[in-house]
Amino acid sequence: MFKFVSVCVGLITSLAAVPAQAKAPRVGFILSTMQEERYQRDKRIFEETAKKLGAEVLFASCNNSEQTQAAEVDNLLSKGVDVLVIQSVNGDTASSFVKQAKRDQVKVVAYDRLIKNSDIDAYITEDSMKVGALQAEAALKATKGKGNYVILMGQAGHSVAEARTAGVMSVLSKAPGVKIVLKQYHAGWSPKLAMETTENVLTQHKNDIQAIIANNSGMAHGAVQALEEQKLAGKVFVAGADADLAAIQNIVAGKQQFEVQISIEEMARRAAETAVSLAQNKPVKFDGKVNNGLKEIPSVNTQVFAVDASQVEERIVRTGFHPRAAVYAKKAKH
Repeated sequence: MFKFVSVCVGLITSLAAVPAQAKAPRVGFILSTMQEERYQRDKRIFEETAKKLGAEVLFASCNNSEQTQAAEVDNLLSKGVDVLVIQSVNGDTASSFVKQAKRDQVKVVAYDRLIKNSDIDAYITEDSMKVGALQAEAALKATKGKGNYVILMGQAGHSVAEARTAGVMSVLSKAPGVKIVLKQYHAGWSPKLAMETTENVLTQHKNDIQAIIANNSGMAHGAVQALEEQKLAGKVFVAGADADLAAIQNIVAGKQQFEVQISIEEMARRAAETAVSLAQNKPVKFDGKVNNGLKEIPSVNTQVFAVDASQVEERIVRTGFHPRAAVYAKKAKH
């Protein structure tokens, strides 16, 4: 009897010595939209990275609706996420989501777009100013530094739209031969609205437009569609950003001249790594700080790359950003 009690006590003691298995971090990941082709890539890389690190990802997208985003924030917080990674629909008003998360002791990472005047824990971004500067430099080279220019901006209130446009203006402001005939925001970064804007400006200026610089690939594609209607595709310089497949196909076909490739894999990977580290209270390697109006926010800055027809093979195909067959699919049909 004494031996049996001793064995039981020993077994209980041994079990007590085994540490409880750590709970897997739960990360909420909210994108403002899945409209652009690039966001399938953001989602996949983020989820794959987080899974490798032992975290569970709860994903949502919002169709560029602030109301939908508010509902998704409520939903994810109710499910007990440890960290919320959010690409805000509107960086000016999303501070309310941050306050809500902080009340629940949930850390917040701003993804791709800065959330202004808020107590966020980290900001993951690309060098948006450089994106715009690269676009403008390419435009000046193509137009020999003169002509009528159109700037198709993304949605008002988006830090990326503001920063990319600021990058464009930092270069064009030094070009006396350039006249900016239109600089306009587009709700939801809509390719359709960008196409309509381009149609209107072509009509107003009797097709006398030399360059169109768009804040993203989707709006650049909208501009190309409008130019095609006037048989101007390939004659008017067009620049976009994000290097969506349709934009790269347009470059190969000679309908568009320039794109800026965003390192989406790096951005999504480092966002997932940052979120999981914050959830586990581990140190994070940051690249710098950005002031969001309330405080200096630790930031991760990912690379951007210029892409024209001469660089498609090296930057897009060989890196696996888009498959060769897809890149040259439209050209093969002609």
